Amino acid sequence: MGRIEIITANTAAALAAKLCRVQVISAYPITPQTPVTEELAEMVENGSLKAEYITVESEHSALASVVAASQVGARVFTATSANGLLYMHEMLHWAAGSRVPIVMACVNRGVGAPWTILNDQQDTVSQRDTGWIQIYCRNSQEALDSVIQAYRVAERIQIPIMVCYDGFILSHTSTPVDVPLQEEVDGFLPPLEDRSGIDGHTLMNVNPLILSDPRPDPEGRLMPGYMEFRHRLQQDILDSVNEIQSADEEFSKIFGRSWGASVWTYRMDDAEHAMVSMGSLASECTLAADQLRNEGVKAGVVGVRVYRPFPRVEIVESLAGLKTVTFFEKDVSYGYQGALAMDAKAAMYDSKHRPLISSYIVGLGGRDVRPDQLAQATLKCVGGETKHCWLDVRDL
Repeated sequence: MGRIEIITANTAAALAAKLCRVQVISAYPITPQTPVTEELAEMVENGSLKAEYITVESEHSALASVVAASQVGARVFTATSANGLLYMHEMLHWAAGSRVPIVMACVNRGVGAPWTILNDQQDTVSQRDTGWIQIYCRNSQEALDSVIQAYRVAERIQIPIMVCYDGFILSHTSTPVDVPLQEEVDGFLPPLEDRSGIDGHTLMNVNPLILSDPRPDPEGRLMPGYMEFRHRLQQDILDSVNEIQSADEEFSKIFGRSWGASVWTYRMDDAEHAMVSMGSLASECTLAADQLRNEGVKAGVVGVRVYRPFPRVEIVESLAGLKTVTFFEKDVSYGYQGALAMDAKAAMYDSKHRPLISSYIVGLGGRDVRPDQLAQATLKCVGGETKHCWLDVRDL
């Protein structure tokens, strides 16, 4: 049993990185991520964390630094938000293609222009195709636990992971968090195995230019071309669901908490209608479900915790046999609709039963989203009225 502290999700993420014994940290400050980097820098300065903190001039350089450090066998950490994440875009691809087990805290914030420092999930959702696993947290406890789980998963499959949590709603809100003991984390997360092959005496070229087709190496062994590397990454991300499940189950045995691996549910045992969402917004949906239950509507919630790899099987199973499904999300795939609804509907395409579906874009740029709004929007779908729109109180 650890100790209960009243802390923000930013502090929780920083403490998780410390408990995971990270060796190299590099980050560039951006609201609302900045306290994560400040707390880690203070830990390094006062000696409570034995790590190298690399000061850089931009987010692009921050991620480049931890890619390089990870390639030579260090356990690394970084964090960012919004336009800082977008500035990393090239290096996101580089990290995934290099198969380095980086863990990055992404504190969700709306993307400029126009400028906002407040929350939505457009920043990370827009980077879903860069080859990173993405975890979305509903509270500060999940943020701390997910960082710890992320290192175990990332280091076993050699794929980087974003741990995403909502700016200000979680990043700057203090709640009780069970901070585990160091020995407990050490028992869950073994020391990093160095797979780099770099010993300090061997000259080698990391990530050289590669040709399109497989070619033999000097010993005559056929080596993969570019497309084979892409296929390996795709297949390993798809297969990572097993490692994510295993990590959550083992975490539960040691710490007594489970987060549902890829998908979690609330009051879905007898539900006829579901609300689907991610992050803290999914927590708001649970309050809306309670309200609807009080009104005689059998409503429940399906929360998507892992957005990439997309939990296709879990989504289909969770929504099977329902009358209606209403999606709520803080992002938009411009020119179409919300990315979560779009992906889920594609997953359900081959299902024998397809429920009536509505989808709403909500809360962009920090716009307040209340449980009663979510309940009223869901009732419209329950009543047979389908909508695919941007939800505001004026729409109800």
